Amino acid sequence: MGVRILTARWEQAARSLPGKDREHALRVVEMARRHSSECFYAFDDPLEAALFSVLLEMVKERVVGRRHVDP
Repeated sequence: MGVRILTARWEQAARSLPGKDREHALRVVEMARRHSSECFYAFDDPLEAALFSVLLEMVKERVVGRRHVDP
């Protein structure tokens, strides 16, 4: 539940940003929500769970991006 409250605040803040910043901020919110239910049980702090989820998604995107780059 704490992650939902946190990401709702992040989403509200993201929607106040202009242009590309808004798009990127909403992507961060999406990343934070992606694993929120699993992370909730592993972490006591909702911020830690949200950040772990975002970092996990960033690493996954980076690894997938490397696979699509021609050497």
